[in-house]
Amino acid sequence: MQPLIALIMSIFNIYIMVIVLRLWLQLNRADFYNPFSQFTVKVTQPIIGPLRRVIPSIGALDTATLVFAIVVSFAKVLVYIAMTAGGIPSDILSALIISVLSLVNQIMWLVFFVVVIRALLSWFSQGSNPIELVMQQLTDPLLRPVRRLIPPIGGLDLSVLVFLLAFQFIIRLYESFFGPFV
Repeated sequence: MQPLIALIMSIFNIYIMVIVLRLWLQLNRADFYNPFSQFTVKVTQPIIGPLRRVIPSIGALDTATLVFAIVVSFAKVLVYIAMTAGGIPSDILSALIISVLSLVNQIMWLVFFVVVIRALLSWFSQGSNPIELVMQQLTDPLLRPVRRLIPPIGGLDLSVLVFLLAFQFIIRLYESFFGPFV
């Protein structure tokens, strides 16, 4: 049963990351016509499109996408509880709080993975990959403050390494404070 639970939770986590990635792309005003951006839009549009008609945006924040991410995270928590405890939880408010905390955890891991992917792409693609442009658009605002503190040394940019170490510490601190998530 455990492998099945792990598979289902992984599918939920990947889809949540795609939803959050769409929100992040919109907030950073990344290239909409990039194939990577188009993928995230096409995978999430069937639900978010109709939701946008009901839930208006607040400034640059696409609240329909945010609400959808929370709903999917909530569904993930309910499915996990149903599969492990054998039923729907009686305290829905606690499940909702756990789902929001889990979503924040997923967002932090997404940021971590995107920075790692961007670093790997910079080693291998040499700017020829369209995904690399989007990764730069997403990560440059995060890495810019670190680059101001630690400029490139002899052509080697250590800002990514410093950011990843510091951000992993923040993630682990968050997880130790709030506990493990599904």
